[in-house]
Amino acid sequence: MAGPLNEVFKAIADPTRREILRLLRTEEMSAGDVAARFEMTKPTMSHHFSVLKAAGLISSRREGQTIWYCLNTTVLEDVLAWSMDMARGAEGDKT
Repeated sequence: MAGPLNEVFKAIADPTRREILRLLRTEEMSAGDVAARFEMTKPTMSHHFSVLKAAGLISSRREGQTIWYCLNTTVLEDVLAWSMDMARGAEGDKT
């Protein structure tokens, strides 16, 4: 799981990408709606979307000219489970 985890950590290391994930937490949003929340160029926003997609944190679908993004909760759950395993392992190492 190290390879996929590296991509996830790379993706969430950036505050803009964490904010995008927060926005998508409650609902699917169009690329334009997400981009409207930031003062960035379209290519910069596209890069952020690409990094999040590569990490498996978001998925997209095209509807005509509009791209819709939604949160991929499965990957987030996997990262959380990994984090909990690490925390349990660290606690076990203390004894």
